[in-house]
Amino acid sequence: MLSVKKFTKRILISAFFLVFALVLSISTVLAAPCGEVYLGGFAAGFMLNTQTVEVIGVCDVLSDNGLVCPARDSGIKSGDIISKVNDYDVTSAEELTNLLNESFKNYKLTVVHGGEERIVEITPAKDKSTGKNRFGLLVKDSVNGIGTITYIDKNNNTFASLGHPVTDLEGNLVKINGGSIYGCLIYDVKKGWRGNPGELKGVFENDNMIGSVTLNCPSGIYGQVSQDFSTENLIKIKRGTVSEAEIGKAKIYSSLEDNEVCDYDISIVKVDAGNKDNRNFVIKIDDKRLIDKSGGIVQGMSGSPIVQNGKLIGAVTHVFVNDPTRGYGIAIDNMTGS
Repeated sequence: MLSVKKFTKRILISAFFLVFALVLSISTVLAAPCGEVYLGGFAAGFMLNTQTVEVIGVCDVLSDNGLVCPARDSGIKSGDIISKVNDYDVTSAEELTNLLNESFKNYKLTVVHGGEERIVEITPAKDKSTGKNRFGLLVKDSVNGIGTITYIDKNNNTFASLGHPVTDLEGNLVKINGGSIYGCLIYDVKKGWRGNPGELKGVFENDNMIGSVTLNCPSGIYGQVSQDFSTENLIKIKRGTVSEAEIGKAKIYSSLEDNEVCDYDISIVKVDAGNKDNRNFVIKIDDKRLIDKSGGIVQGMSGSPIVQNGKLIGAVTHVFVNDPTRGYGIAIDNMTGS
């Protein structure tokens, strides 16, 4: 439920948003935390380095022949993914720039849009001011947004968040080259209503880096927290299992304003331990405070921990579009980064 410009109506989405390099051992992230962990519930800003280079616009190049735009002339449009230059793979904007200045005799770009691939022949223009080749492309290789940390395991300095993957507009999991998480100041809550999910609005604290992202997978975003990250004000809690969850009262923890983590009353109305989409719980918001503030579950609250009978049993993942007071949750058993 990452609140991001680019993600879908699943809470989150894109709101992370997201960018980043895989430098840590995946085995560390995949290890399921045991015993006690520290309860999250606080909002974080996610910045993810993608493995794709997306066109977000085209622009003119001032050349010796005046203003020209090779990209526009070649039919390249916003939303296109540049996957190759000639036979060389492109996974970052830096790689695209480096290949552009290799002075190939001919340039052929492999462009993907809507799952369809095409080859585009293009002749770069030489920028009059710098002497470098340019296609006249504006691109991005990252996404970013707001989500909620579910738990922190100080045994190995790892974190888990969101409870669902960051996806593109077509619902495909975004492949990443790592990333970063930052403290986030929530300054507004856009209230949700039937047919229109709400959203947390916040700003990243660029001087408060919490840790690094190493994995985006079907059960959430995972990574390492900084060695000096303080858990002094966090609650230590035992992990439960989906088999311990029961229909009835529970709580979620989330931060909606003043960056204060608050607990809100909910009801678990359905438990589905074997759900293949990790929608293990159906929950209903009962707390009038939360309904008054946000209408219920909003984008950015994905990852908010679910606690029942004193144990961490899961995390909020999605909202019902037609009823923001209801949503889905993932069992904590499944939040292992696999």
